[in-house]
Amino acid sequence: MTTFPAPPAPAQDRRFVLGTHLRLTVLTAPEETDGRHDLADVTLPPGSNTPLHKHTRYEERIWVVEGAVTVWAGADTYTLGPGDFYTITMNTPHALEAGAAGARVLTMSSPAYFVDLIRRAGTPQADATPDTEWDLALFDRITAEQGDVILGPPGMTPADLPGNAA
Repeated sequence: MTTFPAPPAPAQDRRFVLGTHLRLTVLTAPEETDGRHDLADVTLPPGSNTPLHKHTRYEERIWVVEGAVTVWAGADTYTLGPGDFYTITMNTPHALEAGAAGARVLTMSSPAYFVDLIRRAGTPQADATPDTEWDLALFDRITAEQGDVILGPPGMTPADLPGNAA
């Protein structure tokens, strides 16, 4: 069996936090693919969740490396474990929640928007402390610029939408 050398660790300027909600390492940046896609290694703490939202300009793809993530997307609900993959298509109301042990996922958006959001709204990991909060107003402004629509608070699922418009 051939032994391959370990790849170099990603540079510090590719590591970000969004408060205590997530840690992200940029694996492929939008400028490296002419905006076609991005790829991020994301760590979610136990029980962390997203607001119910939809992306109007990009698809989101999730591959679970460790832990578990429950995805509510339209009428679908799945709990994904290591090796599982799911695509959230554009304009699909969705929410995610990390399992009791947290999760580590690879997230790809195409075209590339997610990495840019976290780079602009997050804090460089080198500057973060355990008390670093995220600027929710800045995050909301950038998501709106990117065509994301917040449909409800964390804990809300597509089934909770009025008229169940999932």
